[in-house]
Amino acid sequence: MQLELSKKQFRRLLDMVYIGNWILNSTRGEDRFRDYDQVESLLFEKARQEGMEILAETYQGETVPSRAFVEGGIHEAIMEYENNVFFDILAEDLARRDMNDVPIDASNYAELNQRIEAYITEFEENGTDNITVETDSL
Repeated sequence: MQLELSKKQFRRLLDMVYIGNWILNSTRGEDRFRDYDQVESLLFEKARQEGMEILAETYQGETVPSRAFVEGGIHEAIMEYENNVFFDILAEDLARRDMNDVPIDASNYAELNQRIEAYITEFEENGTDNITVETDSL
């Protein structure tokens, strides 16, 4: 297979591969999807060969993203995504809870969306400052 990319496009591809592998494997411990690690390694080795040595390093005999790459801002993008997803999921879960977890259909879809939007607005204004959890175990 042949793929023609500019250096800038290839650099963006490295970001996407790293982000994708992070999402797939960062929480899996030893049960990683090794084939994704291998693709990431292959592409970062190619970066090294194309004069982007700063982006790749060798760890335990494998080419991996370098510390410079990892600390160069990519995790800020991942964190922004995770924060947005967290609040979206939390808003929907709370809205569904408020509706007693009834099945959603055409008759209550608008209500669900209104509740979600209200929670999203709250989170945008105050983050989690106004969330409380009552528990006897604390």
